[in-house]
Amino acid sequence: MTALLLATHMMSANPLTPQILVSNQQSPLAKTVTEAAMSYANFWNTGDAKFARKALLEDFQDMTPPEGREAGIAGVLAASSQFRQAVPNLHVEVEHLLVSDNYATIRYRFKGNFTGKMGEKQGAGQVVDFPAVDIYEVHQGKITKNWHLEDYYTFFSQIH
Repeated sequence: MTALLLATHMMSANPLTPQILVSNQQSPLAKTVTEAAMSYANFWNTGDAKFARKALLEDFQDMTPPEGREAGIAGVLAASSQFRQAVPNLHVEVEHLLVSDNYATIRYRFKGNFTGKMGEKQGAGQVVDFPAVDIYEVHQGKITKNWHLEDYYTFFSQIH
Protein backbone atom coordinates (compact mmCIF):
# COMPACT_ATOMS: atom_id res chain seq x y z
CA MET A 1 0.00 0.00 0.00
CA THR A 2 1.12 3.46 -0.76
CA ALA A 3 0.61 6.07 1.98
CA LEU A 4 0.19 9.63 0.85
CA LEU A 5 0.17 12.59 3.21
CA LEU A 6 -1.88 15.31 1.60
CA ALA A 7 -0.76 18.91 2.14
CA THR A 8 -3.16 20.64 -0.25
CA HIS A 9 -6.78 20.27 -1.15
CA MET A 10 -7.62 17.17 -3.18
CA MET A 11 -9.92 19.22 -5.33
CA SER A 12 -11.34 22.70 -5.07
CA ALA A 13 -14.91 21.43 -4.60
CA ASN A 14 -13.85 19.54 -1.47
CA PRO A 15 -12.32 21.87 1.12
CA LEU A 16 -11.62 19.01 3.56
CA THR A 17 -8.44 17.04 3.16
CA PRO A 18 -7.64 13.82 5.00
CA GLN A 19 -4.62 14.06 7.27
CA ILE A 20 -3.62 10.62 5.95
CA LEU A 21 -4.78 8.96 2.72
CA VAL A 22 -3.92 5.33 2.10
CA SER A 23 -4.84 3.57 -1.13
CA ASN A 24 -3.87 0.23 -2.62
CA GLN A 25 -4.28 1.59 -6.10
CA GLN A 26 -3.60 4.57 -8.30
CA SER A 27 -6.61 4.43 -10.60
CA PRO A 28 -9.70 6.29 -11.70
CA LEU A 29 -11.71 4.01 -9.37
CA ALA A 30 -9.62 5.06 -6.35
CA LYS A 31 -10.11 8.71 -7.29
CA THR A 32 -13.88 8.24 -7.67
CA VAL A 33 -14.17 6.45 -4.31
CA THR A 34 -12.05 9.14 -2.63
CA GLU A 35 -14.17 11.93 -4.12
CA ALA A 36 -17.43 10.32 -2.94
CA ALA A 37 -16.04 9.81 0.58
CA MET A 38 -14.73 13.37 0.80
CA SER A 39 -17.96 14.84 -0.54
CA TYR A 40 -19.86 13.05 2.21
CA ALA A 41 -17.26 14.24 4.74
CA ASN A 42 -17.88 17.78 3.54
CA PHE A 43 -21.58 17.27 4.20
CA TRP A 44 -20.87 16.36 7.82
CA ASN A 45 -18.44 19.26 8.08
CA THR A 46 -20.83 21.89 6.72
CA GLY A 47 -24.35 20.48 6.94
CA ASP A 48 -24.80 21.53 3.29
CA ALA A 49 -27.18 19.08 1.61
CA LYS A 50 -25.52 19.55 -1.80
CA PHE A 51 -22.56 17.48 -0.58
CA ALA A 52 -24.82 14.64 0.64
CA ARG A 53 -26.75 14.63 -2.65
CA LYS A 54 -23.49 14.55 -4.60
CA ALA A 55 -22.07 11.67 -2.54
CA LEU A 56 -25.06 9.42 -1.86
CA LEU A 57 -27.19 7.29 -4.14
CA GLU A 58 -30.77 8.51 -3.59
CA ASP A 59 -31.79 5.19 -2.03
CA PHE A 60 -28.45 4.32 -0.43
CA GLN A 61 -28.60 1.91 2.49
CA ASP A 62 -27.55 2.90 5.98
CA MET A 63 -26.48 -0.50 7.29
CA THR A 64 -26.27 0.66 10.94
CA PRO A 65 -29.06 3.22 11.35
CA PRO A 66 -30.02 4.52 14.77
CA GLU A 67 -33.50 3.51 15.84
CA GLY A 68 -36.15 5.61 14.16
CA ARG A 69 -33.95 7.15 11.45
CA GLU A 70 -35.68 7.56 8.10
CA ALA A 71 -34.01 5.72 5.21
CA GLY A 72 -32.00 7.31 2.43
CA ILE A 73 -30.79 10.87 2.06
CA ALA A 74 -33.79 12.28 3.94
CA GLY A 75 -32.70 10.42 7.08
CA VAL A 76 -29.14 11.68 6.80
CA LEU A 77 -30.27 15.28 6.27
CA ALA A 78 -32.57 15.09 9.29
CA ALA A 79 -29.82 13.56 11.46
CA SER A 80 -27.39 16.33 10.54
CA SER A 81 -29.98 19.04 11.17
CA GLN A 82 -30.92 17.61 14.57
CA PHE A 83 -27.30 17.26 15.66
CA ARG A 84 -26.54 20.82 14.51
CA GLN A 85 -29.38 22.06 16.71
CA ALA A 86 -27.35 20.80 19.66
CA VAL A 87 -23.89 21.66 18.28
CA PRO A 88 -24.39 24.58 15.85
CA ASN A 89 -20.66 25.08 15.23
CA LEU A 90 -20.10 21.40 14.43
CA HIS A 91 -17.16 20.67 12.17
CA VAL A 92 -15.26 17.52 11.33
CA GLU A 93 -11.70 16.57 10.60
CA VAL A 94 -10.85 13.61 8.42
CA GLU A 95 -8.01 11.97 10.26
CA HIS A 96 -7.58 8.96 8.00
CA LEU A 97 -9.03 7.75 4.72
CA LEU A 98 -8.35 4.23 3.49
CA VAL A 99 -9.43 3.36 -0.06
CA SER A 100 -9.50 -0.23 -1.28
CA ASP A 101 -11.32 -1.16 -4.48
CA ASN A 102 -14.95 0.07 -4.14
CA TYR A 103 -14.64 0.76 -0.41
CA ALA A 104 -13.55 3.71 1.69
CA THR A 105 -12.98 3.65 5.42
CA ILE A 106 -12.87 7.08 6.97
CA ARG A 107 -11.89 8.05 10.52
CA TYR A 108 -13.53 11.28 11.60
CA ARG A 109 -13.13 13.66 14.52
CA PHE A 110 -16.34 15.62 15.29
CA LYS A 111 -15.76 18.90 17.14
CA GLY A 112 -17.75 21.87 18.35
CA ASN A 113 -19.57 23.22 21.38
CA PHE A 114 -22.87 22.12 22.86
CA THR A 115 -24.66 25.48 22.88
CA GLY A 116 -28.01 24.33 21.51
CA LYS A 117 -30.57 21.92 22.84
CA MET A 118 -30.74 18.12 22.76
CA GLY A 119 -33.99 16.74 24.05
CA GLU A 120 -34.65 18.62 27.30
CA LYS A 121 -30.98 19.44 27.89
CA GLN A 122 -29.76 22.94 27.10
CA GLY A 123 -26.07 23.24 26.28
CA ALA A 124 -23.77 25.57 28.17
CA GLY A 125 -20.90 25.67 25.68
CA GLN A 126 -19.40 22.31 26.61
CA VAL A 127 -16.60 21.20 24.28
CA VAL A 128 -17.57 18.34 21.98
CA ASP A 129 -14.73 16.25 20.55
CA PHE A 130 -15.39 12.61 19.66
CA PRO A 131 -14.33 10.09 16.99
CA ALA A 132 -16.36 8.14 14.48
CA VAL A 133 -15.56 5.59 11.78
CA ASP A 134 -17.52 5.07 8.56
CA ILE A 135 -17.18 2.46 5.83
CA TYR A 136 -18.62 3.29 2.41
CA GLU A 137 -19.33 1.05 -0.54
CA VAL A 138 -19.12 3.14 -3.71
CA HIS A 139 -20.39 2.32 -7.20
CA GLN A 140 -20.42 4.68 -10.19
CA GLY A 141 -19.32 7.60 -8.01
CA LYS A 142 -22.04 7.27 -5.36
CA ILE A 143 -22.07 5.76 -1.89
CA THR A 144 -24.51 2.85 -2.05
CA LYS A 145 -24.01 1.49 1.49
CA ASN A 146 -22.72 3.01 4.71
CA TRP A 147 -21.69 1.36 7.97
CA HIS A 148 -20.84 3.75 10.82
CA LEU A 149 -19.89 3.77 14.47
CA GLU A 150 -19.85 6.96 16.53
CA ASP A 151 -18.33 7.24 20.01
CA TYR A 152 -21.54 8.38 21.67
CA TYR A 153 -20.20 7.44 25.11
CA THR A 154 -17.58 10.18 24.80
CA PHE A 155 -20.07 12.63 23.33
CA PHE A 156 -22.66 12.15 26.10
CA SER A 157 -20.01 12.29 28.83
CA GLN A 158 -18.89 15.66 27.42
CA ILE A 159 -22.33 17.26 27.37
CA HIS A 160 -23.46 16.11 30.84
